[in-house]
Amino acid sequence: PQRLSRLGEAVLEPGMILSNEPGYYRDGAFGIRIENLVAVQVAPELPGGDAREMLEFETLTLAPIDRRLIVAELLSAVERAWLDAYHARVAREIGPLVGPTTRDWLARACAPL
Repeated sequence: PQRLSRLGEAVLEPGMILSNEPGYYRDGAFGIRIENLVAVQVAPELPGGDAREMLEFETLTLAPIDRRLIVAELLSAVERAWLDAYHARVAREIGPLVGPTTRDWLARACAPL
């Protein structure tokens, strides 16, 4: 199967779906993991770049990332912007599909950091 690993032998191609699983583990204590599915897609050409086709990942899983797992002070500006944009997308795409009570919870869970 496709995977991002030194052991992976499958070439990534547009349309493939992978699991993105960043995590942190403290020996003998605990571990946390945030898992999303991502689709491989052709990336837009970068201005000034060469003509090589590049790939990128599109996040498929749309659920808020629990703020109890986030130490906002440790995030870079780029990481914070990514998280806020991800949460805005979650609220925009999932909000219309749920009832008012869940939508209120979703709005709080997806508020900018």
